[in-house]
Amino acid sequence: MSDRKRISGPSPYEKSVGFSRAVRVGDQIYVSGTAPIGEDGQSACPGDPYGQTLRCLEIIRQALEEAGSRIEDVVRTRIFITDRADFGPVCRAHAEVFGEIRPASTLVIVERLLEEEWLVEIEAEAVASDA
Repeated sequence: MSDRKRISGPSPYEKSVGFSRAVRVGDQIYVSGTAPIGEDGQSACPGDPYGQTLRCLEIIRQALEEAGSRIEDVVRTRIFITDRADFGPVCRAHAEVFGEIRPASTLVIVERLLEEEWLVEIEAEAVASDA
């Protein structure tokens, strides 16, 4: 498919698992579950659900921009958290980024994520406004 563009990110798992940070096909952009991984490949903001959420959203923003889109084009997010007590800080960070955009969103509490120190993971879908 010639109009398929793959975007990579900071996850050390992309090649070993066989996934892309995001994929753009036409005006649709799908961003994989995004964990709080720092530029160094290590977990960012240990123990801080607010900081981890902002890091996830920054990775998503970077992937969207590389795909020729922007955070304002997001139409859906899916948020996975490991502790109900983190709901407030996670939602506060999400609202700081998406408060005016207001995409459709789902929040799910899960037993755990791949790495023990990850408190949140976020997926996003966007429809590029330039297409």
